[in-house]
Amino acid sequence: MKISLSGTDAQKVDSVCHEIKDLATRTGVEMRGPIPLTTKKLLVPIRKAPNGAGTATWDRWEMRVHRRLIYIDADERTIRQVMRIQLPDGINIEVKLQS
Repeated sequence: MKISLSGTDAQKVDSVCHEIKDLATRTGVEMRGPIPLTTKKLLVPIRKAPNGAGTATWDRWEMRVHRRLIYIDADERTIRQVMRIQLPDGINIEVKLQS
């Protein structure tokens, strides 16, 4: 099973990874990860003056998306428990079953 986590808050992403890691150790399945992937930086420059008058001053907004990857050799019971994990707001999870 391949679990991909992403979110804008690195601490929330790491806390979900820690929950999955605890779950894997309790059930006794083999786990690889969390593997940190590159952080996406979304940059948006915005002109401060809405009508274009005045000096050309800009605000630069940035949003960072942190991603982690976890591989678990899971059985049916572990998969059910992973699906029941409570996710904080702003965290996306994608689960893929591999044969």
